[in-house]
Parts: sequence; C-alpha cells; structure tokens
Amino acid sequence: MQIDIIKADLDLPAHAAALFEVLNAYASDAMGGGKSLPDFVRDNLAIELKKRPTAHVFLAFDGERAAGLATCIEGFSTFACKPLLNIHDLAVMPSYRGQGIARRLIARVEDEARALGCCKVTLEVLEGNAVARALYRSSGFAGYELDPATGKAMFMHKLLD
Repeated sequence: MQIDIIKADLDLPAHAAALFEVLNAYASDAMGGGKSLPDFVRDNLAIELKKRPTAHVFLAFDGERAAGLATCIEGFSTFACKPLLNIHDLAVMPSYRGQGIARRLIARVEDEARALGCCKVTLEVLEGNAVARALYRSSGFAGYELDPATGKAMFMHKLLD
C-alpha cells in the first residue's frame, strides 16, 4: 500500500469528492456525532472552503481511494503576534485506521504551519476519544494553559440560528 499525502486542489472533482467522503465517514462515526452529513454539505463544502484563502485541506490517497484528511484553518495568536494553524478535522477512513496515516497527516500540517510562519498548531478532541488523544499526545500536543493555577483552556461553543 502506497499512501500519498497531498495538499488538496478543491477545483478538482476527485479532491472535492474525497473531502466529503472522508468527512462524511467521520461524521457517521460515534466520535463524529453518528450522523451522515446533509446533502447541503456534500454540495457546498468544497465551494465554501475554496472561498477561504486561510483554509488548507490535506488528503491521504491510496491510489485513487481516499484514505484520510486534515482540514485546517489559519488563525492568529495575539500573544505571539503570529499566525497559527488549527486542525479543524482530522479523519481516517475506518479501513485505513491504525496504519499511521493520521500521524503522517499531522506531520504534513506541521510542515505547512512552519512554511506559513505559524507559532503553533492547535486542535480539539473529545475527552472520550482515547485513541485520538493518545495520538495527539505522542505527536507533541498538550492541554493549553498559561499558568497551572488558572487551569487548562476549555473548548466551548454557542450555536447560532
């Protein structure tokens, strides 16, 4: 098996299809919420990501078969006064898990972050996703804190209408 990690060109139908295929498989998994993505996402995800110059998508392919993805969005660290790269989605197709593809995707994201002059790579992970948490820890990720006395940062969100 030869897995290639590439930066996606979302103008290519095969790349846009692979993005949705892997993301939908992840969304359908318990750690992704257990529900398939709606048709709206299938029809518009690549189009909307292309409009955002700070979005970066990396795909893992086994020949022409989609094996994994990392979708990243640039942010900015005001404390460092430098950009950062957030891994918004990291997913590997179920049949390809346990083969080091996620680790290779993370390495490719880190290479891109360095090329962009980023000060760090960030991500979020569910507490119950022990496999992903172990991968991230072994890849050098840790909880974020300014001072142990104030505790680690918590990820929060508020849904809008």
